[in-house]
Amino acid sequence: MCRDNQTMVTEFFLTGFQNTHKFRIVLFCIIFLVYMCIFLGNLVIILLVLLNNRLHCPMYLFISNLSLADLIITTNIVPKMLQVILQGGSSISFAGCLSQLYVFAAVGIAECLLLTSMSYDRYLAICKPLHYSSIMSFKQHVYLVIFSWACAVILPAITISLISVLDFCGSNTIDHFFCDLVPLLELSCSDTSAVEFEIFAQTIPVLIFSFIYIIGTYINIFLVILKIFSTTGRQKTFSTCSSHLTVVSMYYGTMIILYATPNRRQSLKVNKTLSLLYSVATPLLNPIIYSLRNQEIRKSLFVFKKIA
Repeated sequence: MCRDNQTMVTEFFLTGFQNTHKFRIVLFCIIFLVYMCIFLGNLVIILLVLLNNRLHCPMYLFISNLSLADLIITTNIVPKMLQVILQGGSSISFAGCLSQLYVFAAVGIAECLLLTSMSYDRYLAICKPLHYSSIMSFKQHVYLVIFSWACAVILPAITISLISVLDFCGSNTIDHFFCDLVPLLELSCSDTSAVEFEIFAQTIPVLIFSFIYIIGTYINIFLVILKIFSTTGRQKTFSTCSSHLTVVSMYYGTMIILYATPNRRQSLKVNKTLSLLYSVATPLLNPIIYSLRNQEIRKSLFVFKKIA
């Protein structure tokens, strides 16, 4: 509750990256070029899956949805980040801040559940190949994708509704390049325990249980691979899931450090660095990993270039 001599905050000021004034033009150009690479790379993946009938199978449709999630999260964060860098800070309305946080959280949940679905797909393909077609049908894939995006739409709405009724008074400065959860809650002059508990309650099933499930599926996958006698066979089988395993490691590595550990003990510099890795570096690397390590996507890309 705000005191009588305090005014309610109607907008926030994003400080971005401090002590980078001399290099802001260079930093702006680098982030802009990275954003264009992210946009084009993920757009190409989506178009390849849509236009090539050979890629109309669950694994590639999951990849296209993951690319869509990467496009959304970077478009949600990077344009405002570029403005913050260029101007040395920028204002954002209270509604705009909550909207940015909502999209960020929604895409994070969608990616988490999509990666979990992809691990299930790889488990069936490697551990139960004879039953793969009957279990992972097109209808089953659609159900998993719809479930992932439905959870992504609904769950963050609960968090945002709780944050929207908090009082924000006093300082309106967010030491970040976007409206992240932790620095936003630190500005509230209300009791944020309900919000923190709700986030913790969501983190356990969405992030922790999903991570444990992925670990379980890959233990089974590795056990099956080890039973293959030929080295060539082991390498060929492992190559079908190596891209997914790499992306999972990057995603959960940053997310667990960011949101499954006591955030208030982290320095703001660490928080911003990890957020930058999650929102910019990971979406940049995802299409590179899938295109370089996936033979079907490389073939489709080659055909796409010949047609163009």
